[in-house]
Amino acid sequence: MMRAAKITCIFLDVGGVVLTDGWGSQARKLAAAHFKLAPAELDARHHLIWDTHQAGKLTLDEYLDRVVFYERRTFTKAQFRRFMFAQSHPYPRMLNLIARLKVRHGLKIVVVSNEGRELNAFRIREFKLRTFVDSFVSSCFVHVLKPDGEIFRLALDISQSLPQEVVFIDDTSMFVQIAEGLGIRGVHHTDYGSTVAKLASFGLRDAEGGP
Repeated sequence: MMRAAKITCIFLDVGGVVLTDGWGSQARKLAAAHFKLAPAELDARHHLIWDTHQAGKLTLDEYLDRVVFYERRTFTKAQFRRFMFAQSHPYPRMLNLIARLKVRHGLKIVVVSNEGRELNAFRIREFKLRTFVDSFVSSCFVHVLKPDGEIFRLALDISQSLPQEVVFIDDTSMFVQIAEGLGIRGVHHTDYGSTVAKLASFGLRDAEGGP
């Protein structure tokens, strides 16, 4: 039996893996309650243009103009943006795990995520992702969104990695399956412990408490 290729690179989703979702359904529900907006209308307008925003084709201001500020409000756009950004929180155990694995195994870390430019920039800066991430293949930069397999091909080219040398961690099983279809090993992240165990099965053992 041929030995599996050594993993040299992790492709990493951000929202739901190392940070909370940037602007997910729970955050929008909180915003609707806080700013006294109609939740159903907020969600309906959001879903119509969110992918366009994440693909880098609409600024955050343009998104907000169409989703929230299409009529007069009692609050400002700056107040709403601050609330949006404040919904991002870290998962410290996962952040520390990826940073340790990078050092221990000499890995390249490449973020492959769907995010709009302004929120993406805030999260990179606020949670110091540049301290351990080598490249950001964010949808707002490359104008391609998961589940399009092209975003993974771009990440392979940018990182100069072969598919068999890469493991992809994401909390959305469909995205993991698409990456696996390209020859990339996948980890469907549901909790810290199972992700540590799955990475260890690929040879990426953690020195601090992992299998």
